[in-house]
Amino acid sequence: MNRAIAIAERIEDYRAQSFALGKLGYIYECRQDYDHALKLTKQAEWAADQALTAPDSLYLWQWQRGRILKRQGNVTEAIATYENAIATLEKIRNDILLADRDIQFDFRDTVEPIYRQLAILRLNQAPSSQIVMPEEQESGDIGAALTAIDSLKLAELQNYFGDDCLIVTSVESGDNPQALTPHSANTGVFSTFITDERTAIILTLPSGEQRVEWLGVEQDRLNDTINQFRIQLETSLYSLRGYDPEAGQPLYDQLIRPFLPDLDQANIKTLVFVQDGPFRSVPMAALYDGEHYLIEHYAIATTPSLSLTPVDPLPKRDNLRALALGVSQRTTVDGRNWAALNGVRRELDQIAKHLPGSRRLLNANFTRDRLRQELQTNAYSILHVATHGEFGAEPEDTFLVTGDAQKLTIGELDSAIRQAGGTREIDLLILTACKTAIGDNRSALGLAGVAVQAGARSAIASLWSINDNSTAQIMDELYQQLSDSTLTTAEVLQSAQLTLLHNGGKLARPGFWAPFILIGDWR
Repeated sequence: MNRAIAIAERIEDYRAQSFALGKLGYIYECRQDYDHALKLTKQAEWAADQALTAPDSLYLWQWQRGRILKRQGNVTEAIATYENAIATLEKIRNDILLADRDIQFDFRDTVEPIYRQLAILRLNQAPSSQIVMPEEQESGDIGAALTAIDSLKLAELQNYFGDDCLIVTSVESGDNPQALTPHSANTGVFSTFITDERTAIILTLPSGEQRVEWLGVEQDRLNDTINQFRIQLETSLYSLRGYDPEAGQPLYDQLIRPFLPDLDQANIKTLVFVQDGPFRSVPMAALYDGEHYLIEHYAIATTPSLSLTPVDPLPKRDNLRALALGVSQRTTVDGRNWAALNGVRRELDQIAKHLPGSRRLLNANFTRDRLRQELQTNAYSILHVATHGEFGAEPEDTFLVTGDAQKLTIGELDSAIRQAGGTREIDLLILTACKTAIGDNRSALGLAGVAVQAGARSAIASLWSINDNSTAQIMDELYQQLSDSTLTTAEVLQSAQLTLLHNGGKLARPGFWAPFILIGDWR
């Protein structure tokens, strides 16, 4: 390694010099010789800074210096160095995250840890189990941690969708300390952040007050709890034994119960979740306090990032028109059979009943070309797609089935929406027969980002595929309420879900109504 450094210095190749010095510094870091490691890492930073073509190495050595400083006990300087690494990374993020996937480095090894380690450093400095007023946050540790977490969410989405991704934030969280607080009254935001040994749950209230609670459960155990809850919800759909609502009580006790006094005092009516990892794969509506489901107390929404949530005034809900697309017949795509969805025709008919002027494209009429044509020639505020859909670990495995037995990717849907010449943007995208894989965080990430990627203000989508007759019923209830401008979109979905719950019978099981989640703008 020393020879490599000498050669790089002789030929004045700053990039090679940077990597050689940095790698040698890493060797000393692993040996816990932190003084030598720090000296070499600083030299690597200097060399990277001299080479205009080496910013991709600069953030790596800034990160390495931050790790070393942390191990030396210099937390304050470590935090500042981590923030420098992220500032460098943010400047080049588009280039490195959108690189060709065949040569793209491992995001989870060289990008994600920087954001996570900074957030942990910040949260460890913040008080826990107490409300912190905005003016009391002298060092801004909670807000700074949330900013790092939010930046990670944006990077995750960009890494997932790759070249097809168009990320447009509504606010710049780094410049505005209020950017990551709720945009509406009576709304509380829960942010989860999972580490190997424990999980932070952060509540942010409309006033800017914040509270952090730590859940002392190792990540593997937490994953098992979340996945088991999801399995119980899904298997109860057709189980003769029904569903035991207490399956949702452990997560309620861990996530919600510690914050109940704060929610009551702030008169919170809507909960918005910015979820981490496996939390994205389960519906918060089905959490249970021992007597009631969470949806019975609060309207609920989720968003991949508050900085992606629109803050501009909502369009009026008058003269709503929907473009309703569906596939009811059995079809085969790339050798894979997809079952008939017998309730789709009824589902689309109900939309036309509640929203006159809507357009229906069923089976063979639902193609990519017809979708583009309709969006280019007519203005629709709602795009409703009732067909099989799947969210996989990679964007190429994320698609909707069209009526001509083709796959419509979310990127293609986004392109059709953004290139439309209509006078009104799509306010609400509804996907009623999608599914994500249990325990697959990447799959759930794709669903969480669907509204952003599809160019809609909000999306309602299903976490798993259910009986399409029950889907038609809940959609009927939803469209009955949608024109009521006194209700938020979250409250409209809440009302529809409560109707199924309170009507009793088999469809009262949360497996039928809970998988529908609202993503994006909840207002």
